[in-house]
Amino acid sequence: MQVAVIIPARLASERLPEKPLADICGKPMVVRVLERAKGARGVGQVVVATDSERIAQAVSAAGGTAVMTPADCASGSDRCAHAARQLPAADVVVNVQGDEPLLAPEAIEQLLSAFEDPSVEMATLARPLAEGEFTNPNVVKVVSAASGDALYFSRAPIPHQRGGGVPPLARAHVGIYGFRAAFLQAFTKLGPTPLEQTEKLEQLRVLEHGHRIRVVHTAYRAVGVDTPEDLERVRAIFGGG
Repeated sequence: MQVAVIIPARLASERLPEKPLADICGKPMVVRVLERAKGARGVGQVVVATDSERIAQAVSAAGGTAVMTPADCASGSDRCAHAARQLPAADVVVNVQGDEPLLAPEAIEQLLSAFEDPSVEMATLARPLAEGEFTNPNVVKVVSAASGDALYFSRAPIPHQRGGGVPPLARAHVGIYGFRAAFLQAFTKLGPTPLEQTEKLEQLRVLEHGHRIRVVHTAYRAVGVDTPEDLERVRAIFGGG
């Protein structure tokens, strides 16, 4: 199985200007993500998909590979699909967010295990919920069928437990996606759907169009960087490394 990891990175960011180039102890954030992704076993190539020459130059200077994509890509998935068409053929494409410099390589490996099942077109991850996350709309929840395929993703607390409390089946979604190469291209051609637009969750488009998403359990807890405060926390974790 040939695997390509693609990291979409655009320069524009409302809350943290030029986020992919933010310095983390001597390296741009997007390079930190690239290095982490390269540590995953079973991955053949790791590239950054970007609309910025500055990001591409930073990646190249660090010995990485960048692929230029249009500025008007509607989403990270669209940017990945565009980049994938420019790469050597891969069986599976993994979309890794460019603002997770603490990415665990093991999370990618766990995701790839889903594709040992030839029927899987798309896969993602879910983790245990931390205290207070069940009712937090910023933490997306997922419930799955016995097969492991997602039944629904929601910002609401699902599943509801009569009598109150957090049900043991509740899990938090981790936004790393894997696609069969052909399905990635097909996914970007699917039209927006009502539940997707209501919840503002792109993955619901897949379910509403009748496709399946395999959900793999992980302990990995993503630490995204969206604000200057997030950036300082991540810098403190890296320390002088």
